[in-house]
Amino acid sequence: MNAHTPIEALLEERFELVDSEARLAAIEPAWSALWRRGPGLLFHTHAWVAAWWRTVPGRDGRQLRIGLIWRGDELLAILPLAIQRRKGLRFLEWAANDCTDYPDILLDPRCPAAAVTRLWHEVVAAGGFDLYFLNRLRPHAKFRALLDAPDGLRLAANHRTETCSQVVGDWTAGAQWFDQQSKKTRQNYRRGVKTLEESGELVFRLLPPDAPVAPVLDRLAALKRQWLADSGRVSPLFDAGAPALPALVEVLAKAGALRIFVLECNGAIIAISLNFVDDDTLMAFLTSYDPKFERGSPGMVLLMDYVQWSIDQGLKGVDFLCGEEPFKEKFATRSTRLASVMGPRTLKGRLAMLVDRLRQRWQSRTERAV
Repeated sequence: MNAHTPIEALLEERFELVDSEARLAAIEPAWSALWRRGPGLLFHTHAWVAAWWRTVPGRDGRQLRIGLIWRGDELLAILPLAIQRRKGLRFLEWAANDCTDYPDILLDPRCPAAAVTRLWHEVVAAGGFDLYFLNRLRPHAKFRALLDAPDGLRLAANHRTETCSQVVGDWTAGAQWFDQQSKKTRQNYRRGVKTLEESGELVFRLLPPDAPVAPVLDRLAALKRQWLADSGRVSPLFDAGAPALPALVEVLAKAGALRIFVLECNGAIIAISLNFVDDDTLMAFLTSYDPKFERGSPGMVLLMDYVQWSIDQGLKGVDFLCGEEPFKEKFATRSTRLASVMGPRTLKGRLAMLVDRLRQRWQSRTERAV
């Protein structure tokens, strides 16, 4: 042994699969230490995953499957996964997938790629699922880099993709960004403000850190429930009294990242955008508006206000996160496709993938025929 060899280089990696809430709580210090070395997004923190697991509906149909690589008492990698029953199948997917736009593995640079490959095989060998489906992989995601390596995981790409959109540019002030919008967009903003002001005093503001959050979250959830009902959709996240949204917001608040913007008319909230700052970027997490004021486009007015605020604060951009809503396409200066991988673990999973491939081929032929 060389006298200058670091002691950690002499330790072998050991692997662990976390499947209980108690063990999840116990690894918090090591998880947080790795996240700080990462670096990672707030989506990748122990607090975010733990808050999701404490409050997620239907826990009877879910199971934690978090893969760890240790070297001594130090964590070198975290593969945060969970199993969920859906459509008669058991899916292995990202933990907190319901509320995480950019999931990823946490990885210490010293962790050997071969160890991560073995960790994946340990996860798969443990079974308990029919299909793995890992989605929303950004081009620079650490997990995606492992897929692209010559001796990587060799997981099959899936045809399902998602889009994320950002506002990025070299503006030095919010007013400069506003002035570069099209004449029609600027006119629509001013027309919206004028229309809303007909109902009373219009105020855009950022909630101070010590402001009570619960009433604003109740208002946001109520507006979301109304929109979901009108759209024929459901989301347990916004059910009256549901604990998940307050728990996730508390994580953001404790991290000092929470930014809640509101548009008020005569003191009443008519639009809300629940955002947070991460990676020097404003992440637009949830937004809603009162449909009674739709003629004045309060959602658009609020968006243009908080984009200008972000630029004035020196942030490098605004990230609208996942989704292909028209307003994102309208204002985004950059869009990125997020990849996914899927593979079977059981015969049932193989049959499901076969049906999915046949359906995809039929859909493609139908679209070409139109």
